Amino acid sequence: MATAAAVPADAGINKRQHKQQVRISKGINNGSLTARETNQLQRQQGRIAAYEARNRADGNGLNRRERANLQQMQNRASKNIYRNKHDRQRAR
Repeated sequence: MATAAAVPADAGINKRQHKQQVRISKGINNGSLTARETNQLQRQQGRIAAYEARNRADGNGLNRRERANLQQMQNRASKNIYRNKHDRQRAR
């Protein structure tokens, strides 16, 4: 029963990660992200994915604390994406 409840939340995590990747890609394409900003954001996304993978490795999915930490990491990443896309720096 716990696994059935976990599936929608897991789908939400993956969907959010995908949306953040799309936002980064759009920033690259429209020139609102510099190469340095892009690298920083990509590394941050990699750390989030690694954190999720490490915590899923035990086969029990994510517990409440891990899910909260992941959400906090994603919130921070989203804020960084917004700030970097809307600053005055432009890709050359």
